[in-house]
Amino acid sequence: METSRSEFWPLILALSVGVPLVFAVWGLMAWKRAKNAMKVLETLPGPKKSFFFGNAMQFKRDGSDFNDQLLQWSKEYQENGYFCLWFGPFHTMIFTFRPDFAELLLSSSRNITKSFLYTFVHPWLGTGLLTSTGEKWKRRRRQITPTFHFKILNVFIQVFEEQSKILVSVLKDECEKGKLDIFPKITRCALDIICESSMGKSVNAQIEGNSPYVNAVLRMSEVLLQRAKSPWLWPDFVFHLSSSGRIHKHCLNMLHGFTNKVIDERLLERKSSAGQEEREVDEFTGKRKKRPLAFLDLLLDAFDDGQIDREGIREEVDTFMFEGHDTTAAAMTWVILLLGQHPDVQNKAQQEVDEFFESRPEQLTVDSMKDLKYLECVIKESLRLYPSVPFFGRKITDDFVIDGVAIPKGETVVVAPMALHHNPNVWPDPERFDPDRFLPENSEGRHPYAYVPFSAGPRNCIGQRFALLEEKVVLANILRHFNVKSEQSRDQIRVCAELITRPQDGIFVTLTPRDNV
Repeated sequence: METSRSEFWPLILALSVGVPLVFAVWGLMAWKRAKNAMKVLETLPGPKKSFFFGNAMQFKRDGSDFNDQLLQWSKEYQENGYFCLWFGPFHTMIFTFRPDFAELLLSSSRNITKSFLYTFVHPWLGTGLLTSTGEKWKRRRRQITPTFHFKILNVFIQVFEEQSKILVSVLKDECEKGKLDIFPKITRCALDIICESSMGKSVNAQIEGNSPYVNAVLRMSEVLLQRAKSPWLWPDFVFHLSSSGRIHKHCLNMLHGFTNKVIDERLLERKSSAGQEEREVDEFTGKRKKRPLAFLDLLLDAFDDGQIDREGIREEVDTFMFEGHDTTAAAMTWVILLLGQHPDVQNKAQQEVDEFFESRPEQLTVDSMKDLKYLECVIKESLRLYPSVPFFGRKITDDFVIDGVAIPKGETVVVAPMALHHNPNVWPDPERFDPDRFLPENSEGRHPYAYVPFSAGPRNCIGQRFALLEEKVVLANILRHFNVKSEQSRDQIRVCAELITRPQDGIFVTLTPRDNV
């Protein structure tokens, strides 16, 4: 019994001495940095705060309630176009939701460093394309850009269609049971697509059902949001002692284990086949390959040339896996919800899809998919109402003035697409679902930064063409085979703003097979 008690002394000592010490040092450093900035920041509009915790104790812990809270604050400070939240006594985040303010931040070629909250993602994604800055970010951007050349996207489209057909088959079996939650079905389809197109590996998530990888991504997103809202969990020392820290560690082992296994298998495969088989030469990259060039192939070619190390490969694969499946899955799910609520829009989209498949080319291409113009408007309007990424944060490292106020360097400014896209000063009747907003004649004169679902400027989403093509192919196949009826109104949907904008409790629909297919 005595031995058992002694095991707790290091933890007790850490909590009683270490935690206050960490906060004291953190507070002193923040105070020195913020001493002069405080006078400026105190003048900014925002909800009333307490001295020690700022607004942190006011933040709703539930993801959906927190999203509603941010939208409510954006309405309160609508005339300002921004508001300031305090995370503790010295750290602030300034949320903006006016197009001109969004342009100031996102178009900057100097303020490109992601906000300090992105450091919480570093253990998972490292400092890859999403989280890096400076020369490393520029180098990685140059290395990865060829992956999204239209010639390679033409290869990816075949993957999109193959996996879409599997999804249709799964849904035909499921729809006989009545209403179903479409979100996990779409998510597993997106995971199969990103695994095959990025790593040349099929994981059969749709066939095998429950995916540990998808579950780990979901849990990780929840943990990271809770940490971001809780300044007392910011120090690594404290976080790793918490229950959230233990969940984080478990998810991290699963996520890294998955990607490391795939990378190791491909490295071994390349090594064993070296010199034994002549490989084709890709017409765009000039690189020799066995199969259509995947994202991992390009990284491994860079690895062979000494341009990236093993850790760098994992960083980018993890980043691409997360950004390439979670965001697109959410986007497609929101489209399904809205189409199921608006039969007139669904009928119009189905008519376009039917005509497309009747006259479609033998093989889908980037150019042929441009014919689905109305479906693209539907996707864009859905992304307006439910942008896949709820926040884009930047650390201010250069001069930045908003509404005549010079924001001190080191502070964080955030563009909140959910609030920007619902701003009535920008979008008339913003809660109405109306794909016609994005017809060419209705888009003329619109501020270029009024709509930023993929961010904008130098750090815009490198994979946005990939995402839109994937969404078009998958949704076109669903609309071709099913009529969709939503079983929930928008008021019944709990929208959760975490790393992505996702439905907190699922999206339930009834699918009826169409007779014309």
